[in-house]
Amino acid sequence: MESIQSIKQRFEIIGNDLKLNRAIEKAIQVAPTDISVLVTGESGVGKESIPKIIHSLSHRKHAKYIAVNCGAIPEGTIDSELFGHEKGAFTGATQTRSGYFEVADGGTIFLDEVGELPLTTQVRLLRVLENGEFLKVGSSQVQKTNVRIVAATNINMFEAIKKEKFREDLYYRLSTVEINIPPLRERKEDIHLLFRKFASDFGQKYKMPTIRLEEDAVQLLLKYRWPGNIRQLRNIAEQVSVLEEKRNISLGTLNSYLPNAGDSNLPAVIKKDKKEGDFSSEREILYKVLFDMKGDLNDLKKLTLELLKNDNGEKVQEENETLIRKIYGSNGENNLKDEEEEAMEVLQLPEPKIENHPPTNISPIQEDKYHFAEEIEEEETLSLQEKEIELIKKSLERNRGKRKAAAAELGISERTLYRKIKQYDL
Repeated sequence: MESIQSIKQRFEIIGNDLKLNRAIEKAIQVAPTDISVLVTGESGVGKESIPKIIHSLSHRKHAKYIAVNCGAIPEGTIDSELFGHEKGAFTGATQTRSGYFEVADGGTIFLDEVGELPLTTQVRLLRVLENGEFLKVGSSQVQKTNVRIVAATNINMFEAIKKEKFREDLYYRLSTVEINIPPLRERKEDIHLLFRKFASDFGQKYKMPTIRLEEDAVQLLLKYRWPGNIRQLRNIAEQVSVLEEKRNISLGTLNSYLPNAGDSNLPAVIKKDKKEGDFSSEREILYKVLFDMKGDLNDLKKLTLELLKNDNGEKVQEENETLIRKIYGSNGENNLKDEEEEAMEVLQLPEPKIENHPPTNISPIQEDKYHFAEEIEEEETLSLQEKEIELIKKSLERNRGKRKAAAAELGISERTLYRKIKQYDL
């Protein structure tokens, strides 16, 4: 068995990170077997090196090695690319074509970005992993193949499974052994080594002196987050090597090549799950507003009827002080007058003269005149009533045994809440 250091030299892998060494060690251990391997890691970390190591150290090393980028092949043709097709299977199929699984028989296939495979192709791939059988597109004849599959992905497979974008059974077939490549930001000691290697390579390639970083520029290099990982680091090294005339690179010069270098790297808390009480959708918010408006309207009708039946306005105001503040705010008396005047103008109704109507002798004509106030309460749409019941239920569940808190949350009085509970038989 070859050592980790010899493998690094052979495949030009730079770095001494423990996680990187562990990944290479696992690749060396599984190479002699035919176990399916899944390589995981962020984009640009160098996942393509692991399948090459596995193939070169396996008994299949003299057979073909084919690397397929699943994300680069259109969904309509990927089945034909992987499994082949018969002549006339679809428009443009002028001749029979062998797929990658047929061509690589006895060798290794590297499926890069396997998480991008369509669900229909995932079913075909699962059959190959289970018994080595596949069907060409447009053919009914089952063919056998003996290939080793090494897959790689930069997506969270469990999230993809949860969203039903990737089959769970296929994931467990592919990930018999899972090898994770750490991101560059977790390999602090390797960042400068890689930069120096890339700078040396580009100096030779473009026939110019190798660039060197000043100490403060090295510190910036180590602190940067590197979202593009090794691919981004190589790109930055090439840009600086070609564009800068000075070979000693300062902090300011390097900073101009790093996007968002001044951003904070502190982690941020992101709330993913929506709570039951969060009215995040526009429809929920609209129903909540309508429900609050209905509660205010009912309170206003109650207060208006009290004023119509009682000639003592000051007494009514004292008894309903809380209700008035709730409807009209802290300046309840002034706002009440303004609101009454506006309401009379809009409705084009004469302002009622309370002093001419004793509370004990209300005539039937007067009751009919303001009978509309009672009728409005019954004119509710079914959907709004159902939403009101739903909101009351949710509030009662969140405030078990605390009707006062539930009423406050709904914006209504405890007495009104009790009446609605009785009305809707909750």
